[in-house]
Amino acid sequence: MHTSAVEDYLKATYEIARLGGRVTTSALAERLGVTPASVTGMVKKLAAMRLVKHERYHGFKLTPSGRRIAIEMIRHHRLVETYLHDALGMPWDQVHDEAEKWEHVLSEDLEARMDAALGHPTTDPHGAPIPSPALDLVEEDHPPLLRLDAGQSGVIAEVSDDDPELLRYFGGLGLFPGTACSVVTGPPYVEGPVTIRLLDGDRAGTEVTVGHRAAAHLFIRDIE
Repeated sequence: MHTSAVEDYLKATYEIARLGGRVTTSALAERLGVTPASVTGMVKKLAAMRLVKHERYHGFKLTPSGRRIAIEMIRHHRLVETYLHDALGMPWDQVHDEAEKWEHVLSEDLEARMDAALGHPTTDPHGAPIPSPALDLVEEDHPPLLRLDAGQSGVIAEVSDDDPELLRYFGGLGLFPGTACSVVTGPPYVEGPVTIRLLDGDRAGTEVTVGHRAAAHLFIRDIE
């Protein structure tokens, strides 16, 4: 049985590496909102438990055992988010913080019952893949909207879920997973907003402008 702190560290290690970052003491401290000294002590504990290892020039990495625990927490988190949103009607900008609490206490029986009641979903309300019961997880490397050229189109695959204000912003613009859109203006790597045209649903043809920072948190699939 692992403490919630151990689980949080392992999940944070996975998420930093998933985004292409180097997992360092400072990176973990920033993500978890703790001091570097706290990180140093916990990482030593995790290494002694053989859940992480340090590779020179590459930072901390999860061992297979550590990765399994991290993926299990991610499954709990995304499944709970889906349950809160789909079954209880909680807005998509409120489920993340609640799921952060539930993920540590969810029993395997309740997890299985939630999964069945929801019809075995494969993605959460933000478009992120839910690991399978066997803890298989394939996360596609979808580029952010910021990297698309004017004239390109695609479908929103996923949005970052850890900023409620940003989710409310996206929701107000009608930008949800599954929404098809095309880029009208906003060449990549320029510090400016991106204007897109919605291509389906009730708002088809509507043009909306997404701020530069926000455009880095919308991930696009099926790009043409």
